[in-house]
Amino acid sequence: MFLEAAMAAGTDYSPPLEAGNSTERREISDVRDALSENSDDVKQTLSGKPPRHLSVARHSATLLSPSELDSDARVTGARSPADIVSSYMPVFRCGSCAEKGPKPYMEDKHICIDNLPEHLSDAAGFPSSGAFYGVFDGHGGTDAASFVRNNILKFIIKDSFFPACLEKAIKSAFLKADYAFADESSLDISSGTTALTAFIYGRKMIVANAGDCRAVLGKRGKAIEMSKDHKPNYTSERQRIEKLGGVIYDGYLNGQLSVSRALGDWHMKGPKGSACPLSAEPELQEIVLSEEDEFLIMGCDGLWDVMSSQCAVTMARKELMLHNDPERCSRELVREALRRNTCDNLTVIVVCFSPDPPLRVDVTPSRVRRSISAEGLNLLKGALEGSL
Repeated sequence: MFLEAAMAAGTDYSPPLEAGNSTERREISDVRDALSENSDDVKQTLSGKPPRHLSVARHSATLLSPSELDSDARVTGARSPADIVSSYMPVFRCGSCAEKGPKPYMEDKHICIDNLPEHLSDAAGFPSSGAFYGVFDGHGGTDAASFVRNNILKFIIKDSFFPACLEKAIKSAFLKADYAFADESSLDISSGTTALTAFIYGRKMIVANAGDCRAVLGKRGKAIEMSKDHKPNYTSERQRIEKLGGVIYDGYLNGQLSVSRALGDWHMKGPKGSACPLSAEPELQEIVLSEEDEFLIMGCDGLWDVMSSQCAVTMARKELMLHNDPERCSRELVREALRRNTCDNLTVIVVCFSPDPPLRVDVTPSRVRRSISAEGLNLLKGALEGSL
């Protein structure tokens, strides 16, 4: 009877009750096999925890010593389940689009290098595959954005930690670029810039961000944010700012800046190396690319002010399935942001990890295994508790 009720409720499961004939025993045997196969999911569901297949990518934190970098910094790592497929190697191709939008002048800069080994003239120890991309949203002029755009990669590859520890090399490079800019007497060091970079080393991608540009990974149509916006009002940034003696007025750091991390802006910073509410230190996020990772969107806040991460991924995927051209795709994202009346400069980079367009996602429910309904779950729970 329970088998019929559970099936009527839309579930493939039945309770392990004692049976008095061969037909019932066969039904119970089938159910026990199904429960064994899905035991972790069932146990977690009955205990109030989500099934394992619903969990999101886990992130592990790596801290650098306070003497090296600010203690509030974190390096997070996201590992895809497919990273065990060692034979996979991404192929990089990108497109970019930059428009000044409604502003009177353009302060954004960006960089795109699809073949990093060739760019570095086959630097010793570098794998056969690698790439580097960056978006730099300037303010108060273009000096800071131009300087960082032209020098950040050099500081990374010349760092003593490169390539043995890329995370440390990238963090160190951001700070070195900031200090070097302060020493440029011919430039306006009161100008500033946010900085978002993606360094890809084989299959390993490290996204570093200081400011409110954003990188979003398209994973079979799902948006995975690879950076966190640094706005003064956000809880973690507000706590860091106030701890260091800074204040926030109407969402602006010290009443002057709408971001809490940036390179340059030396009129707002103290002596080199001193703790400052306006930090040039980036936050890092890492992932090992797999076949499910289709493309990366990198954009300044002019894009994200009018478009959600998921909206951008959905639109980009549709465009790539249509024409498979990342340049055209980035241009369409910029046009859409303009149609939505963005108030800022616009810079968008779309990086594809395969020469082929994204695969069409099959949303047809599987006939082999169905999700248990709420009614069926209650029936199953009662039967299991009664058999204990």
